[in-house]
Amino acid sequence: MYKHSSLCSLQQLFVILFSFKGAGFLSNQPTSEKKGKDDYKLAATSEDNGNKKSKKEVKKAKEKKDMDDLKKEVDLDDHKLTLDELHKKYGTDLARGLSSARAKEILLRDGPNTLTPPPTTPEWVKFCRQLFGGFSMLLWIGAMLCFLAYGIQAASEDEPANDNLYLGVVLSVVVIVTGCFSYYQEAKSSKIMDSFKNLVPQQALVVRDGEKKNINAEEVVVGDLVEVKGGDRIPADLRIVSASGCKVDNSSLTGESEPQTRTPDFSNDNPLETRNIAFFSTNCVEGTARGIVINTGDHTVMGRIATLATSLEGGKTPIAKEIEHFIHIITGVAVFLGVSFFVLSLILGYGWLEAVIFLIGIIVANVPEGLLATVTVCLTLTAKRMAKKNCLVKNLEAVETLGSTSTICSDKTGTLTQNRMTVAHMWFDNQIHEADTTENQSGTSFDRSSATWAALARVAGLCNRAVFLAEQSGIPILKRDVAGDASESALLKCIELCCGSVQGMRDQYTKVAEIPFNSTNKYQLSVHLNKNEGESKHLLVMKGAPERILDRCSTILIQGKEQPLDDEMKDSFQNAYMELGGLGERVLGFCHFQLPDDQFAEGFQFDCEEVNFPTENLCFVGLMSMIDPPRAAVPDAVGKCRSAGIKVIMVTGDHPITAKAIAKGVGIISEGNETVEDIAARLNIPVNEVDPRDAKACVVHGGDLKDLSAEQLDDILKYHTEIVFARTSPQQKLIIVEGCQRQGAIVAVTGDGVNDSPALKKADIGVAMGISGSDVSKQAADMILLDDNFASIVTGVEEGRLIFDNLKKSIAYTLTSNIPEITPFLFFIIANIPLPLGTVTILCIDLGTDMVPAISLAYEAAESDIMKRQPRNSKTDKLVNERLISIAYGQIGMIQALAGFFTYFVILAENGFLPSRLLGIRVDWDNKFCNDLEDSYGQQWTYEQRKIVEFTCHTAFFASIVVVQWADLIICKTRRNSVFQQGMRNKILIFGLFEETALAAFLSYCPGMGIALRMYPLKPSWWFCAFPYSLLIFIYDEIRKLIIRRSPGGWVERETYY
Repeated sequence: MYKHSSLCSLQQLFVILFSFKGAGFLSNQPTSEKKGKDDYKLAATSEDNGNKKSKKEVKKAKEKKDMDDLKKEVDLDDHKLTLDELHKKYGTDLARGLSSARAKEILLRDGPNTLTPPPTTPEWVKFCRQLFGGFSMLLWIGAMLCFLAYGIQAASEDEPANDNLYLGVVLSVVVIVTGCFSYYQEAKSSKIMDSFKNLVPQQALVVRDGEKKNINAEEVVVGDLVEVKGGDRIPADLRIVSASGCKVDNSSLTGESEPQTRTPDFSNDNPLETRNIAFFSTNCVEGTARGIVINTGDHTVMGRIATLATSLEGGKTPIAKEIEHFIHIITGVAVFLGVSFFVLSLILGYGWLEAVIFLIGIIVANVPEGLLATVTVCLTLTAKRMAKKNCLVKNLEAVETLGSTSTICSDKTGTLTQNRMTVAHMWFDNQIHEADTTENQSGTSFDRSSATWAALARVAGLCNRAVFLAEQSGIPILKRDVAGDASESALLKCIELCCGSVQGMRDQYTKVAEIPFNSTNKYQLSVHLNKNEGESKHLLVMKGAPERILDRCSTILIQGKEQPLDDEMKDSFQNAYMELGGLGERVLGFCHFQLPDDQFAEGFQFDCEEVNFPTENLCFVGLMSMIDPPRAAVPDAVGKCRSAGIKVIMVTGDHPITAKAIAKGVGIISEGNETVEDIAARLNIPVNEVDPRDAKACVVHGGDLKDLSAEQLDDILKYHTEIVFARTSPQQKLIIVEGCQRQGAIVAVTGDGVNDSPALKKADIGVAMGISGSDVSKQAADMILLDDNFASIVTGVEEGRLIFDNLKKSIAYTLTSNIPEITPFLFFIIANIPLPLGTVTILCIDLGTDMVPAISLAYEAAESDIMKRQPRNSKTDKLVNERLISIAYGQIGMIQALAGFFTYFVILAENGFLPSRLLGIRVDWDNKFCNDLEDSYGQQWTYEQRKIVEFTCHTAFFASIVVVQWADLIICKTRRNSVFQQGMRNKILIFGLFEETALAAFLSYCPGMGIALRMYPLKPSWWFCAFPYSLLIFIYDEIRKLIIRRSPGGWVERETYY
């Protein structure tokens, strides 16, 4: 956006640009490192129309290739091969596995089964970045110029003043101390990051030489025969060759929250959807499976995503660009003033050496020495504040980026929702009942007195394999860990909450037979021995897909009594089923049957293979529907985003109906807003006859997204305010982020899986999940939500906006004192008066009295409009803009300069030098050999006497700046609100006011300061000279803000609202 000055190019010397060698895309044989290097060299020297490509072009081409690779869907064909073809391809004996010797050969060829860690930046480079990056460079240049000026003075004068030497040393110390502080902060975040890494070496069970062996997962090779069971992590990409009730959790790869069945059967052309491939680093949640390893390490699907994502480069953060822009402005102003007065001093007859000293002096006077430390401390304070609110910021600058966010692409599971399936509704007694889905069980309750509910609860508790893990009696039921799949865990917790101990119920009804759920029958059945007297000895209970369960029933339980299942009741069932399904909930049907004692006496042998008991003509009890409910704080957080002008887009791997239901539940699709499908249903017309632009909301299926052009995606993002992307792949998430960025949005992305890492890296700010997030996603992100809660992002947005506002206020406060610091030097040159303010006193302001007040503005509370205004436009709303410069330099700064000069002239007049006598007196005043200089009344002054008066004036000018900075600090608390509205609740700011006053008094009255800093005691009356000006600043600014509030968008706001 801006042309890079030499300052910036120096900064860029310390930026490490890392890139990965091009690797074959998911090839089964790894691309050799040598080939990768040759390819790179070839690209670097390739010629296009006879011209050599620059390194920059090669790097860009490589980045584009990596990006294109990331967008490709997984390219794999092993799932289509027969077992014989697999044996031929990998040389694996399906009974004995590989031989140990062959496994060693392959391990040597392919390397260990691990993901290559991302290239780390050496610590010395990180330190140099902090020491020479951005603002530090400006201070280094200032220090060098001071040393140069001192060198010129030392060469041309016998006894040169040491001011420039002191200034050069102090500037160098400031940069080094601030650099060390920033480096320490970054290192601290890195340490927290390292603690996330899983250091426990993973084991894998392989079959080699016909024997089962437990080996380190790193030693698994392509062709190995691997066995996995419930609870294991898949050690590599596997082609399943045999399985028994195996289910895997693919959520970290596809975002699919339901466990997926794994069998040896080829079921889908898409390798991510087929049932016979299990992917590296996903989890086996139940059952067992055996498979052949088809990819290891970086060549797995996960490995490829992680490798390419790491090689994507994040651009500069908005705050880094802002500081760069600020440096350009300050440098421009400093150089312009310096050169102008260099030329002017030559015209006025000064010598070359004097003119160069003036030039350097003015440039250095423009450098706000304390601002680097202020910015660093402000960002650090905010990062600490956010850590208390469960946001860990890895990169300090990312704090502000979140404040600039205009679009949030959020994951659904675990971020917007509680990440636990919960019973939401029940249908029994021909009525839908709502269950309590709140996290603290503070919601509505339903009537539990019905006999039908007791029967439904009994079926749900018995026909259920889920159990609570041991030793959790003191933990609330909803927070207890459960062994079992998500749906059964939800049922278990619901029944435990409503009816008490499920284990007690199971003890009363001992399980004697069971048919587990399978995809053919779509039901689960169990038979229980009833220990209750006066009831049938055996109770059969069944649950499963509602339509399948209903088909097996001939009666229905209403108010505890069986009734025939007639057409009217079937219609009621259908309506309830459709309604619950339409809410995006997973619906299960439940039925039972009391087995007659005369046929099924105690001790009867139930055969679950050749079924010897009834599975038809059962009694339907009811429906229960489950959903992963929204987190309690999310709807409010989404509402805050909307009023803050931030678009929230849901991107999930879940089903469109579920996604839409949750989106409506949390307010991403607001009440009354319709999708194309809703409009078509309301008007009873086909979907393709509806104009998409008539619908404010939009649910896009991943399958459709695949076929959209970039322009069509841009249209969706542009014309729909409320968007849900469902059934999306990780590649599509990246395409969505790119689409939002094409619209000019600052994009924040949340994610937890390895699959999310490319999007996290590509986004302006990546937000990973601390609890459910994978190591790779945490590595790619800029910020980590320690509680996985979307509401924490909104807190982060508010903090980000607040830090930007407060940095603006801090800079406005700091820059204002530049004018009273520079003008004395200018009058010294132009009007030839004794120097009103010395270099050492300027340092006492910038690094002394101004530091704590400037930092105290970081603690300032937000103004009332912070979350009601639109996200800032990075092109027009700069950290330092012409309006801020106008206020600081042209208005408040000028009043401050007047205060300083008024005090200066008062003191000299009291000592006999009226303003008219001072004009043109400089040469005689500074002449060491002139000891008889006359004042306005004819009194003679020696050189020593004159210098004591001059240094007293320096001290008084310094004290005047402190007095007017009181008012400046108070007016900088707000940019629009009245200070009376904002109040004085910032205790650090009040401390800052006292601190700067106490420090100024200490420097003035402390014995020995006359020798150390050339600062002398002041008469009490001289402190009051600046008071009227301080009051004027306060009144002037309050009137300006009043006009801004009364006439929003008017001339005063356009010209002075910074």
